[in-house]
Amino acid sequence: MEPALSLDEDNPDSHRRARVRQVLERRKLTDSVSAEQAAASWEQDRFVARARALFYARLMFLTLGLLILAVPRWSLYFGFQGTLAFAGYFTMLLYSVANFLVIDHPKAGRWVTYITLCLDLTIVVVLINKPQVGGGLQSPLLGTQLLFTALFAILFPKPLAILPSMLTLPITARLDLLLEREVTAVEVLTLLWYSALNFIIIYVLVYLNEREATAHREVVELQGDLKEIAVVEERNRLAREIHDGLGASLSSMIIQAEYLLGMAKDDSLRAEIQELKSTAEESIEELRRNLQMMREDFELTQGLEDYVKTFHERTQVDIRFERSGLPQKLSPDAQLALFRILQESLSNAVKHAAPRQVRVKLDYDQDRVHLSVNDDGKGFDPRQTPRGHYGLLNMRERAMKLGGTLIVDSAPGNGTRVSFSLPSSP
Repeated sequence: MEPALSLDEDNPDSHRRARVRQVLERRKLTDSVSAEQAAASWEQDRFVARARALFYARLMFLTLGLLILAVPRWSLYFGFQGTLAFAGYFTMLLYSVANFLVIDHPKAGRWVTYITLCLDLTIVVVLINKPQVGGGLQSPLLGTQLLFTALFAILFPKPLAILPSMLTLPITARLDLLLEREVTAVEVLTLLWYSALNFIIIYVLVYLNEREATAHREVVELQGDLKEIAVVEERNRLAREIHDGLGASLSSMIIQAEYLLGMAKDDSLRAEIQELKSTAEESIEELRRNLQMMREDFELTQGLEDYVKTFHERTQVDIRFERSGLPQKLSPDAQLALFRILQESLSNAVKHAAPRQVRVKLDYDQDRVHLSVNDDGKGFDPRQTPRGHYGLLNMRERAMKLGGTLIVDSAPGNGTRVSFSLPSSP
């Protein structure tokens, strides 16, 4: 056992699968992840990383806030004294920690981060405008507004989302007028200067963010396309190998069976050879259908109708095929599921039900495909499937895998109806 285990551990494919599994688990994705889900997961991870950086920036602001409260001259300058100032400080500390705890949540994390960032900006506006002397557009803290513009643009690169930070400058100018602080020509220049810097920051960050997101989406889509191309190429290679190998062997078996039929004189021997030839012909027909599905060159409606006709000729059971609706292009898995369920239903009817007549109907709805197989045979109790019979179980598993529904309606003496329905794009 140990050598086998070590060989498995040294297998590059095992390491690759383990690495893929770890990434999927970390990103909370499934094996059947789509390009859209992968892009959404990347955007969520990027937001979480940036929101965590915001939390660490808040810790620095909180440290500076504590210094302002601790140094009497600074607290007097900003007018932050007494119990109310400490209550405001600890409120900011609490909502910062609360924001950090919900960052990973896909929806709540974004909303809480945005709301708390607006609260941070409100506190900064108060710090800028609170001092009667040296406040407003004269405040040395006015440059902090540029940092918040950058934070809003990085975390929420949407025009309306950035609006609160952009309103800081006109609000500050308006408060200067309300507080009867004289607005000089230099302060007007300062307002214009900071406004220009805000637009530059927003343009650069939003542009870079869009370029980054677009490039990532293109890479994800390219990886998906390359994967599909590799799958198609490998499927076509296997189709060629099967056709040239197994197909040639079955053809040789049919030719040899025909040769033996010409030589055999005994009727029982001729019957056995004929059965062997018929089995080989059915096998090569099945092989041909599978190769068509692998190459996505299989026409479902015609394929089902041809199979019903062949099955009727082989079993001499009255089987009638009906189709309705406009045929739609289905995936290879969906076509295979419909074909296998038809095969299993007809086989079960002939083996166990001894029907006089079987009705097969294929109906294309607007967004679903329906297949029904209805026989007038012996019927059975679907709740009492014998052990070792996996036909119904296999059909149900195929339906579940494609997001379809399978209903088996039967009762002893009342025949059987198998209804299979699945989305046109499962």
